[in-house]
Amino acid sequence: MIISLLGGAGLMGAGIVRDLLSDRAIIDIKTVRICDAQRERMEALKAELDDIRIELFDLDVTKPDALASAVAGADLCINCVPTLLGHQMTIFEAALAAKVAYMDLGGLGTYTVKQIAEHKRFKAAGVTAVVGCGADPGMSNVICRAVADELDEIDAINLYWAAELVGEENPVLVPPYSVSTVLAEYAHESTQFYGGKHVTCPPMSGSEYLDLPEPWGRCEFMHSPHSEQLTVPLADGIREKGIKEFSWKLHLPHREHEAWVGLVKAGFGDFDEPVEVGGVKVRPLDVLNKVIERNIKKNAARMPEQESHEIHFAIGRGRKDGVARTVTVEVVVKPDAMYAPYVDACTSMNGSIAAQLILASPKKPGVWAPEAYFDIPPYFAELEKRKFILSTRVE
Repeated sequence: MIISLLGGAGLMGAGIVRDLLSDRAIIDIKTVRICDAQRERMEALKAELDDIRIELFDLDVTKPDALASAVAGADLCINCVPTLLGHQMTIFEAALAAKVAYMDLGGLGTYTVKQIAEHKRFKAAGVTAVVGCGADPGMSNVICRAVADELDEIDAINLYWAAELVGEENPVLVPPYSVSTVLAEYAHESTQFYGGKHVTCPPMSGSEYLDLPEPWGRCEFMHSPHSEQLTVPLADGIREKGIKEFSWKLHLPHREHEAWVGLVKAGFGDFDEPVEVGGVKVRPLDVLNKVIERNIKKNAARMPEQESHEIHFAIGRGRKDGVARTVTVEVVVKPDAMYAPYVDACTSMNGSIAAQLILASPKKPGVWAPEAYFDIPPYFAELEKRKFILSTRVE
């Protein structure tokens, strides 16, 4: 099989490549085509992994011919190009034109809705697309499906993600993922599902405190713009069970949370709106990225060892056989040597899991969210293979 990764030399793309080429693979991979604009990063990744199945493709995604060539002949196109660069729909349409199966890591809700609206076109063309296949969205959608399957009637499903750092406090701000995504999560309105309909909620609203096991402890969660709440409550097998509430809430480590709040207060929430400095227009995002990168390099010797812990969980409330039930499905990711070469192993490993499951079984044409596409048992088996800790509680 041939897999094309667009943006494949980026942090998430590189992680997907690592997992695809590991001994955990469940499919026969002939070629992994890394397509990126950064030749130096591609060559470094190829040299590091030293696998003859890797091919490099110089890609300028703004050039239609180059994009078409990058996708052509692949069994699957994985879009790892950052959503906020604005190429999501262009790549999505290029896969359809080439009749190549498509997968991405998420479209911040807005693009996800646009993509799913093209379900009939993809189905008619016999092309499969599964959108939002990282950790959140992606794995999170699948655990929501697992919750829903335990209930005959659903009142609410509430989805949460929390990260915590263990060790001496870091004097340097290290983004947990792309700076633009974090700022969007803190600065943008979100769409949640309350009262049986989608409603718009202000940035950083919906404050809720939950007591979690150590190392998280007492955590404050907030609404955040994501795609899960736009698809899960409308999915077959969930919608007809009467669901009236679905929310997605975020908690970042306490001191880091304060830093992102401060940046939004300072105006970096409008990260794409240029400002003029010395007669030159620059995007706040570009400036912030460079400052953070410089600060990390400059202060590398001051950065202590820290362990990252994360927990993803969905709580469903409803009834089974007429009896009230609360169902919790959670995935815990603790530090492990397996994750050392990865930046955000949970997202990239889940991207690899999704890609392999798409290719391992007959494809279903159309555009799908993960909760509508993947079967739970094989998906959960792949999570456990990667040392993610799964548990289900029914009360």
